[in-house]
Amino acid sequence: MLQVRPRQLLLLVRLDAHRHLGRAAEAMNISQPAATKLLQQLEDSLGEKLFERLARGMEPTAYGEILVRYAHRVVSDFGSAREEMLALRSGLSGALRVGSVPGAVPELLAPALVEYRRRHPQVAVSVVVETSDVMQAQLEQGDVDLVLGRLTDGHDESRYASVPLLGESQVVVVRSGHPAFEREGLTLADLAAWQWVLQPPGSPQRGRFEAAMREAGVQARLDILETASPIAITALLESSDMAAVMPASQARHYARLGLLRVVPIELPVRVPPICLVTREGRALSPAAAQFRRQLLGTG
Repeated sequence: MLQVRPRQLLLLVRLDAHRHLGRAAEAMNISQPAATKLLQQLEDSLGEKLFERLARGMEPTAYGEILVRYAHRVVSDFGSAREEMLALRSGLSGALRVGSVPGAVPELLAPALVEYRRRHPQVAVSVVVETSDVMQAQLEQGDVDLVLGRLTDGHDESRYASVPLLGESQVVVVRSGHPAFEREGLTLADLAAWQWVLQPPGSPQRGRFEAAMREAGVQARLDILETASPIAITALLESSDMAAVMPASQARHYARLGLLRVVPIELPVRVPPICLVTREGRALSPAAAQFRRQLLGTG
């Protein structure tokens, strides 16, 4: 029977993060020879090489990638158990870790969390806001319990359970005093001459926007500053004539605060709904399970 020690699993996680044995050992507060011994013992017990030693560092083999994936889950589960034990010790009743895309925050996540905290004040809640692809990776690694986000191209129905919660459009936003509001009859072709702040290439929102512009016959190369930070996007828009694309609910939130305005132009961007996403076959903590029931209107 294969026996894997917890420190060996932790070493795999650290090696995956640092790709360097010395830095992985430092992150674990052990010596490099001790880390080498832990890895060697694990490889010997499995009969397979898990990492290739290369000049630029270390890369997992095909066998290593499999074990690293499961090591992330086990280490994350141990971390969750520790958080719940600490919460119990301090008189709380568990921990909830939520991942969300920015568009889900104003009208879905924020009201739900306010109500959840009112009902369950003892639960320790943490929230991470990122793009859907980043959130899916964090869900896979067990860094969050559940995600409010859009399904990505790499979504695997056998590994994730999803329930649609919110459908909405994407809109163009600018600062309140933008010159766009001094003219009428704006077209998508007019937008090609603007400066834009958009999410990095590879993000679902960026891809959908560029596809919509191409379908509308806009072939000009856009002047783009790239960032995935919502606060950076907002700050750049407030202090310049740049434009951005964001979900309508998020734009309405900023408009209520007087920070941004929606440009009156129809943006032909097809946006999938925001879904509640969990890992298939992975039990939620009591705190996370209750939040899921609340979002679905069953608890």
